[in-house]
Amino acid sequence: MEDKSSGSARSRNIRQQRITDYVVNKGQASAAELAELTGVSVMTVHRDLDELARRGLLRKYRGGVSAQPSTVFESNTEYRLSAHVEAKAAIAREALAFVEPGMSILLDDSTTALALARLLPQVTPLTVATNYLRTIEVLKNVDDLRLIGLGGDYSPTHDSFLGMPCLEAVERLTVDATFVSTSAMNAEMTFHQEPEIVMVKRAMLASAGIRVLLMDSSKVPRTALHRLAEVEDFHHLVIDSGVSKYILSELEDQTNVTLAEV
Repeated sequence: MEDKSSGSARSRNIRQQRITDYVVNKGQASAAELAELTGVSVMTVHRDLDELARRGLLRKYRGGVSAQPSTVFESNTEYRLSAHVEAKAAIAREALAFVEPGMSILLDDSTTALALARLLPQVTPLTVATNYLRTIEVLKNVDDLRLIGLGGDYSPTHDSFLGMPCLEAVERLTVDATFVSTSAMNAEMTFHQEPEIVMVKRAMLASAGIRVLLMDSSKVPRTALHRLAEVEDFHHLVIDSGVSKYILSELEDQTNVTLAEV
């Protein structure tokens, strides 16, 4: 097998992008599998994986790599954009019922809130604030929509702005409603792997009159390292019909649940 590890920076970038695309599409892969895919040595693949893990694009473990979340690792935005697309679209359609013309709303940097953002041109005029670069791109040219970009420290993993500047920007706002998602939830509590994300989401919840949680059923029941907020702290939960009847019944004891049919 020819080892291309001594290739140019461009060939290395192309190879790493190919590895990332493959793992995001499959969910996980072994180092040997990726060596066969790219035509380089396993040692070179490990160096690539070290770099991709350092950049937060993939999660390396003994013998391989994963794009899937764990209790301490959140998937990168490319993986999340391609996961459970139909469920997120169904959730967004139901969540749109909570948006009325003239409202001010906050959208977090979740791909589920992004699905809702794509529907917002139907209910303008609106004021929308977000820290997610993808949502800004979707809404930047919408007529009768005032768009507020919440700046801060740019995170390539999330393609969003975080940190103290973002936190302070959120805290200066008071909006009619906020729409957030997170990476894990059980019948009583919501969770996220990263404290920086938790702080921004909590600020968004505190700034809103109505708090709407958007969750696809793949995240339930799961936990992560940091607690975000209790389920009962949300006025509404929109979740897809893949959730188990037992969990659904428990969630309905905590908040108002809207079921999105996929």
